[in-house]
Amino acid sequence: MNRLIRRLSSGLASALFTLGLGASLASVAVSPALASGFPDKPVTMLVPFPPGGTSDFLARAMGAKLQAKWGQTVIVDNRPGATGTLGTAQIKRSTPDGYNILVSSLGPFVIAPHLLKSVQYDALKDLDLLTVAVQAPNVLVVPASSPLKSLKDVIEELKKRPGQVTFCSSGNGSSDHLTAELFWLQTGTSGLHVPYKGGGPAISDLLGAQIDASFQNINSVLSHIQAGKLRALAVTGDKRSAVLPDVATLSELGVKGADVYSWQGVAVPRGLPAALRTQLVKDMTSVLQDPAIQKQFKDLGFEIVASNPDQAQAFQKAEYARWKQLIETRKITAD
Repeated sequence: MNRLIRRLSSGLASALFTLGLGASLASVAVSPALASGFPDKPVTMLVPFPPGGTSDFLARAMGAKLQAKWGQTVIVDNRPGATGTLGTAQIKRSTPDGYNILVSSLGPFVIAPHLLKSVQYDALKDLDLLTVAVQAPNVLVVPASSPLKSLKDVIEELKKRPGQVTFCSSGNGSSDHLTAELFWLQTGTSGLHVPYKGGGPAISDLLGAQIDASFQNINSVLSHIQAGKLRALAVTGDKRSAVLPDVATLSELGVKGADVYSWQGVAVPRGLPAALRTQLVKDMTSVLQDPAIQKQFKDLGFEIVASNPDQAQAFQKAEYARWKQLIETRKITAD
């Protein structure tokens, strides 16, 4: 196919030069649909959150490997705002030529569209999710000094003091918030949600025992668990985490229907030429299967997924419907 494209491009170039249309040829020569040399200029991986988070870490890890593979600069551009939707909308408005790539957590893909009225994109129609790159379960943690020693203790305390046991999160509509809401729904209990502006302040107060419990992204609290500062009571995956093998899943402990993964996806604006889309997926999958990348993420509790576009988009649709239903059932708002 690439040889055919090059022959067609060569023939077209000769015809255009014969007609004296050099400017038109210049336009054709850089077209991703015709050029076999992608990329021929810097590629931007946009992260719709501040530096330091998982999406940023993933973009920088992948970007370094892709830069080496492509021989072109890969720029990580952090564009935070409106729970990730501002940067995501920017990707939607960009040209579908492969030079602008979104690396984001699940929020902008499947949660924020149900919480914010001003989202300037359709997550299922305007974005082409190329892969779910990595995923990790959340983990229910309590301060080391907490009298709550087990999941059973937490449920009993919630029933004893409905609406009073505090659960912190990194913000309204975050994965850690929605996991708590789902947990309360499935156990017939209710706690008190305490939203923070980011995971750092939430974890700080949790460590200080100013908060009773939280469902945190496993990578955010793993070091605190290992240091004995937080007690892990359950993980939200459909299987135990490799980095916390002694911690049972919610399902194992009798709470069904609350399996949750925090995941990171890579997307481009809809309309990418098929040949370029195939190349991007191939290159990203190769990078995610690199042993160094795998070790980096596995050590943090992540599982490398590297799904293909069909798998990724089917998963996105299922997640989109799931969180929409929960948000509506629980009457969750972004305020």
